[in-house]
Amino acid sequence: MLILNKAKLQLQTNLYQLKNKMPTKDEMNKFARSIDGLVANTDYNYIEAIVEHCKKTGLEIEVAATLINANLKSKIEMNAMDNNLLKEKSSRLPI
Repeated sequence: MLILNKAKLQLQTNLYQLKNKMPTKDEMNKFARSIDGLVANTDYNYIEAIVEHCKKTGLEIEVAATLINANLKSKIEMNAMDNNLLKEKSSRLPI
């Protein structure tokens, strides 16, 4: 029980620190690799993978939003366009 409480306290401390500072590139890349791994090993799309990752780790969605790098953002955008959740950009040629 004591170990569980220490782990919970450590997680809360980490969340507080993430909320109050900008994430490093290393943290952003680690998050992106984790999300890419979830997408590759499951049938989740990128948004579902982020939500699932947050549920598993206890990470808040608002904190996860700060960890999304440009590469992951473009993958989310392409996935959303493929599922007709976003309008396609005009620079993309219709097929």
